Amino acid sequence: MTKKVPENQTFSSVEKKAFYKAIYGRRDIRREFLSKAIPLRTLKKILKAAHHAGSVGFMQPWNFIVVRSPLIRRKVKEIFLTENERASRNYSGKKQSKYRALKLEGIMESPVNICVTCDPRRGGPHVLGRNTIKQTDIFSTCCAIQNLWLAARVENIGVGWVSILDNRLLKKALNIPKHIQPVAYLCLGYVANFSKKPMLQTVGWRKRTPLESLIFNDGWEKR
Repeated sequence: MTKKVPENQTFSSVEKKAFYKAIYGRRDIRREFLSKAIPLRTLKKILKAAHHAGSVGFMQPWNFIVVRSPLIRRKVKEIFLTENERASRNYSGKKQSKYRALKLEGIMESPVNICVTCDPRRGGPHVLGRNTIKQTDIFSTCCAIQNLWLAARVENIGVGWVSILDNRLLKKALNIPKHIQPVAYLCLGYVANFSKKPMLQTVGWRKRTPLESLIFNDGWEKR
C-alpha cells in the first residue's frame, strides 16, 4: 500500500497558483522604487526564506550585508558608474546609445541594498558533496538569492541585481574579508509597478528563448 504524503506537506491548487504567480511575476527592478521603508519584520522574513535555500553539504555559505548608509551606497554607485562606462564600450553606434539609455541600477533610489556573499570555508575543509565540484558553494549561494528574490516578490517588494561592479572595490567599500566572495549586490524596495515582461525584453534588447530549443534528451542536442 502506497503511503500518502501528509496533508500539511502538500499544496492546494490555490497555493500552487500563487507559487507560479511569484515565479512568472518576478522582475529585475531598476526604477520606480518608492520611498516607503521596508519593515524590519518583512525584511527578516525575506532573509529567512533566503536562509532556507538548499546548499551542498548543508554548508550554508551565505551572509547578507544589509546596506542602508547613503555614504556607503554612494561609494557603490561610483563603482557602478565607472564599470558601466567601461561596459558601454563593448558596443558601438545605436547599440551603444541604447545601452547607455538603459537604467541598470537603483542603488540610491531603493531604501535597502543587500550584498550576498559566499564563504568558501564555511563547513570546514571537507564539505560533503563538494569534493569534486568546488564551485558548489557559489551555486548554493545563488539558490539563496533566488529564494530571496521570490520571497520579496510575494511581499510586493522589487529586487534589482547590480552585476556591473568591481568586486575588489566592493569588498573594500563594505570591509569584506579577503577570503569572502561577493556574489550579488541587490537593491530592494516597494515599487509602483511590476511590468508584465522583463525590462530588457520590453525595450527590445533580447527576446525570451523558446523552451523547446533548450531541451535535449539523453545527450547534447538530441531532440
